[in-house]
Amino acid sequence: MQRVRYRSFDGDHWGEIDGGYVQPLSAMLGRPSGPPIPLGDVTLLPPCDPSIIVCVGRNYALHIREMGHEAAGLPKEPGLFLKGINTLRGPGDDIPYPAWTQDLQHEGELAVVIAREMRDVEPDDALSYVLGYTCACDVTARDKQRADLQWVRGKSADGFCPVGPWLETDLDPEDVRVVTRVNGVVRQDGRTRDMIFPVAQVLSYISRFMTLGPGDLVLTGTPEGVGPLQVGDTVEVEIEGIGTLINEVARG
Repeated sequence: MQRVRYRSFDGDHWGEIDGGYVQPLSAMLGRPSGPPIPLGDVTLLPPCDPSIIVCVGRNYALHIREMGHEAAGLPKEPGLFLKGINTLRGPGDDIPYPAWTQDLQHEGELAVVIAREMRDVEPDDALSYVLGYTCACDVTARDKQRADLQWVRGKSADGFCPVGPWLETDLDPEDVRVVTRVNGVVRQDGRTRDMIFPVAQVLSYISRFMTLGPGDLVLTGTPEGVGPLQVGDTVEVEIEGIGTLINEVARG
């Protein structure tokens, strides 16, 4: 089942896609409320409504190698960082290329949206707290990530987290393909089975010290193949069983 957030003439809503239509819902976990709307008559928004965006860094061994960190070995625990809510963008929205960076890069990832309050949950139960899965691009100003004391500028500039196009509520996240294309050329091609810390372990780990709530967003790490973007590029993040998130890079 594909669940969406969308904008129509009367505001922003949650809904479910049924064929070429959106069935409005009263809330994220609500009931049907009103007649179906043609999908072409609405604007899709990020399929989440987070109070926090938590991200996992260095969750694929080959990505660790390409970034030059293999000497330190594999991490013993998930390495986490946050993105601001200001980073959130939806399908079709522009990815801004700010004037203060000379090395904007893509990182295609599987993302998770939480359905209900999650605190101190065991890995075996963690996936039962998930509303659905979607595509995300962890946009990164790599030069500023490397130069700054913290990753705030490199990871949390406006528009640095496009997400979408919808949530797939019926997905096993343990082994799905994650592909990133730039102008139609494959840059990243990995599978979630190669994660160092699987999705359930990541969610459980976060919940040990941070309460996740309905609509919160977790990015689970990127496979190898991250690389540069230029103004005018089209970025596609396609995840098996979900769909494709498409955004263009524009001067920020």
